[in-house]
Amino acid sequence: MNSDKVVLFMKGSPDAPRCGFSRQTVEILRKHDVKFTHFDILQDEVVRQGESGYSAVETDLMYLSAWESAGLKTLNNWPTFPQLIIGGELVGGLDILREMEGNGEFQEALEGVGAK
Repeated sequence: MNSDKVVLFMKGSPDAPRCGFSRQTVEILRKHDVKFTHFDILQDEVVRQGESGYSAVETDLMYLSAWESAGLKTLNNWPTFPQLIIGGELVGGLDILREMEGNGEFQEALEGVGAK
């Protein structure tokens, strides 16, 4: 969650999203020229749902030991994906992003972490 200023946990990749919510989130980020890192949660059930043991995927996004038992849904207390992280903090999903984009909070959040 802290590997970059903006991290998107999504289904698929930015160039090949695997759900409409992930696709729309990527479109908003790209519309605002936001540089972001992504993680495909469909590639690792441990990151997505949480379970005991270690993840099969070794990435710099998974250095938090809490992920080994909790998963992002529990860790962030957010039940759905995509999950957008700005400055190491959960922003939320597409609905929250749209709201923030509409009221100017999205630009403020990006500027606050030096992402814009």
